[in-house]
Amino acid sequence: MKSIKKLFRTFRETTVGSATCNLLLIYVLFTVTRIIFVCCNYALFKDHLTAGYFLDMLVAGLRFDTTALLYLNCWMLLCFLLPLHVKERKGFYSVMRWMFVIVNFIGISANLCDCAYFPFTGRRTTWSVLQEFGGESNIVTILLNEALPYWYLFVAAAALAFILWKGFSSPAEMTSPKKKSLWRYYISQVVLLLAAAALTIGGMRGGFTTAVRPITISNANQYVKHAVDASIVLNTPFCIMRTLGDKPFVERDYMPIEEATAIYTPVHIPADSVQFRPMNVVVLILESFGKQASARGFMPFVDSLAVKGRSFEYSYANGRKSIDGMPSVLSSIPSFVEPFFLTPASLNDLSGLAGELSKNKGYHSAFFHGAENGSMGFQAFARSTGFQQYYGRTEYNQDARYHGDDDFDGTWAIWDEEFLQFYCDKMSEMQQPFITSVFTASSHSPFRMPDRYKGKYKEGPTPLYACISYSDHAVQCFFEKASKQPWFSNTIFVITADHATAADDPEYITDLGHYKVPVIFYVPSMPELCGVDSTRIVSQIDIMPTVLGLLGYDKPFIAFGQDALNSQPDATHAINYLPSSDYYQYLAGDWMLQFDGEKVVHAYRFKEDTLQQHDLCGKHPAQAEKRMKSIIQQYMYRMNHNEMIVK
Repeated sequence: MKSIKKLFRTFRETTVGSATCNLLLIYVLFTVTRIIFVCCNYALFKDHLTAGYFLDMLVAGLRFDTTALLYLNCWMLLCFLLPLHVKERKGFYSVMRWMFVIVNFIGISANLCDCAYFPFTGRRTTWSVLQEFGGESNIVTILLNEALPYWYLFVAAAALAFILWKGFSSPAEMTSPKKKSLWRYYISQVVLLLAAAALTIGGMRGGFTTAVRPITISNANQYVKHAVDASIVLNTPFCIMRTLGDKPFVERDYMPIEEATAIYTPVHIPADSVQFRPMNVVVLILESFGKQASARGFMPFVDSLAVKGRSFEYSYANGRKSIDGMPSVLSSIPSFVEPFFLTPASLNDLSGLAGELSKNKGYHSAFFHGAENGSMGFQAFARSTGFQQYYGRTEYNQDARYHGDDDFDGTWAIWDEEFLQFYCDKMSEMQQPFITSVFTASSHSPFRMPDRYKGKYKEGPTPLYACISYSDHAVQCFFEKASKQPWFSNTIFVITADHATAADDPEYITDLGHYKVPVIFYVPSMPELCGVDSTRIVSQIDIMPTVLGLLGYDKPFIAFGQDALNSQPDATHAINYLPSSDYYQYLAGDWMLQFDGEKVVHAYRFKEDTLQQHDLCGKHPAQAEKRMKSIIQQYMYRMNHNEMIVK
């Protein structure tokens, strides 16, 4: 035993040995952060996570950790093995210790951040996520408010930083080699450096057998049984590095274009017999109003509108984040691979509800969001999709009828109640017909509400639910005021959520449950348009074509959704994207397919198998798979070739 310890000590005191020990330390700490990640998000995995399966994923994760830690520490290997005599100077390894701790602490901190952020996005953080907040001037305030509830992660970060510092290995004190042994020194160091370089390149690629391409995020799926589990195998630094400079829209050639358009086309051509009705359109996008909040009774007023208007049992979001919701709802653009806002395609010629109605029917159009102007890229997208005016925190503060920043929540935006009243007032000043949309904010973390309402609403499993009840009350106050306005009876109201609620009920933590949101069409002048439709499948991208159908819009337009009220039930479908595994998810009939871009990897009868426990891959209908492929193929082509409007 003593001889083994002595041998290890001798090895550790060499440059190769100390570098190896430092890498092993990072392996251990990355594994620790992976365990913390699972503990923090255990509710998402508990129904299927066993000890053996978890151990298998920990082992699989080492492959992705290898790539990440070699990217983070290739400089260390170079400094330790480069045949330069600077390594023998006093203080060299003190500098190396500081650099080692700082660089690797950044990687470890990224993993810990995702322990808290993952439930809201459903994926490990990628480069595009970091871009989302680039335009926020109060980013420090936002981050501090978001982070405070997770104080225990700061404690973990401090502990891991201490371990990094204490665990750093450096070679034994070296002396310059004598002149006669210099050739041995240089030869040995160069050989070691070349060997380390070869091993590092192989490790960065994910192994020496990946001759075609390096491992990517999607490779994590081969180690898991459920799509959401890919996030356990992955680590955050790997995901950020692998998505730097990624091209989000890879064109597919599943079938000849003639066959694809015969199966499905996003070009909507109205019948010659349609007659346009110039009704107002009001679209409310409610932050985090997922169906779990409805099932638990936290949004009673919106639920009442679901009965007074037409709603759907099977209705879904097309993304997991706020930045995904606006293009889906207002322009019928689903979120595939990366948020549309953050891709080059966001500079394409675009249209949407506002663009079609403003340009072709003379509507006045305006978008409302109570945050600082420019926040989340909403103002830029509103302009690109055809909204003529934008009302944000700046315009609210300029209105003497309200109290300016006294109504600011301190983090994100003006309180929902006050801002929705402002929204109603501004519409009453507009010339009819108009198309407007508002994006609420109060039910966003850090989940605050005005002091006068604290303690009024029942608490849920998280502070989010009481805030949803407050925002639901704000919507009720809006409708009470709107119902007294002259434009109310001539208006189509659409109510939906930007994305689903962070959930804990089994039905809502499945791959499909994460997308369950209300989609409601409420038209006061059409009392016959009421009740819950349990025959059709509807998603956010269906809002634009459905509204244009209600108006009797008589111009061709492009939308990846369908008219939810006039399509036959068996022709309806929904499609979204699972960022945790890079799968497309397609619903048609009673089938749900999960598709990795090449083949269907899972299939479920989602209406009866609500927890996705019975994989029927291979038994799914071929026509559903072909329709899904047609949608993806045409989407990618149109995004890359700027063909998102009818010319």
